[in-house]
Amino acid sequence: MKVAVIGSGGREHAICTSLKNSKNVSKVYCIPGNAGTNFIAENVKIELNNFQNIKDFIIENNIDLVVVGPEKPLVEGITDYLTSYDIKVFGPNKIASQLEGSKIFTKKLCEKYKIPTANFGIFKNYDEAIKFLNNCDFPLVVKADGLAAGKGVYICEDKEQSICAVKEIFNGKFGKAEEILIEEFLDGEEMSFFIISDGKNFKTFGTAQDHKRVFEGDKGKNTGGMGAYSPSRLETEALNKKIIDMIIKPTLKGLKNLNTNFVGFLYAGLMIIDNKPFLIEYNVRMGDPECQTILPKLKTDFLKIIEACVNEKLDEIDFEWKSEKSVCVVLCSKGYPDSYNNHVEIENLQKIIPNKNEFIFHAGTKIDNSKIFSNGGRVLNFVVLSKEFKESRKKALELINQLNWSNGFFRKDIGFKVIN
Repeated sequence: MKVAVIGSGGREHAICTSLKNSKNVSKVYCIPGNAGTNFIAENVKIELNNFQNIKDFIIENNIDLVVVGPEKPLVEGITDYLTSYDIKVFGPNKIASQLEGSKIFTKKLCEKYKIPTANFGIFKNYDEAIKFLNNCDFPLVVKADGLAAGKGVYICEDKEQSICAVKEIFNGKFGKAEEILIEEFLDGEEMSFFIISDGKNFKTFGTAQDHKRVFEGDKGKNTGGMGAYSPSRLETEALNKKIIDMIIKPTLKGLKNLNTNFVGFLYAGLMIIDNKPFLIEYNVRMGDPECQTILPKLKTDFLKIIEACVNEKLDEIDFEWKSEKSVCVVLCSKGYPDSYNNHVEIENLQKIIPNKNEFIFHAGTKIDNSKIFSNGGRVLNFVVLSKEFKESRKKALELINQLNWSNGFFRKDIGFKVIN
């Protein structure tokens, strides 16, 4: 079977790796891919917004299945477009993708179906928002409505920070803003909870904890993710049941009442307070870097799971998982998430040979004349599985130190809550 993976990040490298390990996959294409996918798949240079060229390539090369990694093409309707040509696609349609594409869409769904979430207000202009802020308690959270690559969320400690956030969003920092979301700050512990769905059935697909803040101790600006560990230290059968009953099932019911369904990965970003889950946000794809911590733990053939989803047969397959603890540490370009230098050579990378339970997933990389260069803010993901989180993190940091890339920085405390 020929499979195409759409995307170019660490998540897509991890997905390509899992698919490549299936004995039923004859070839993997990655559109457009990165330096890492180049070694296990055929990279295809097509822009992600050029749906027609992607479709033509899939048809010309008799590709059997398409897996969409990132959120932007999903929100823009790539699944609807490709399925209209009878191409099998793993990833939700445009309506279902609004769960991530519009935070306000999701908040209204929460309100209608009584899904626990932070109290919120929706504002159409700067003056409305500022008037509301005059009567607020702090801290609070200001959010851009649409996609913002994980950076459109401001946790504001005071009125001055809030005004700055509102100004930046309405001034177009994340694209044209017609509405803005302001919500109460929930003080608890975050958890990433994943399900996989075929449109009729769903199964849980692991938990993780992502570290979004750029500096150690969860300080500084939000990023796309500085590292993660799996499983979440909060995971229990009782909590899982609450999440499914209070959040996942009402959401899928809400989509059904909009005459649509959900096929793909659904990632619930949660805040757990006194063992009760509150929905912070949805992502309509695997998280990045959570995907890199979860997929290496999967024992079941990943292709079989994806095939079951696109054929509405997920109920016929059981998942098997490794028992090891997984930690991912992200190596970033110095200066990220602000300005940083690109196209910096990464020497020594091909000299590092990971052991069986060690993985190096490329994120922002490219190949030029057989040399590997940085091509983004988050550059490489170092993932290790072992019996203990502490050991996994130790080995991941050893791999990074072995690389000794002068243009990189990373957090040494990923998983500090579960390790300390």
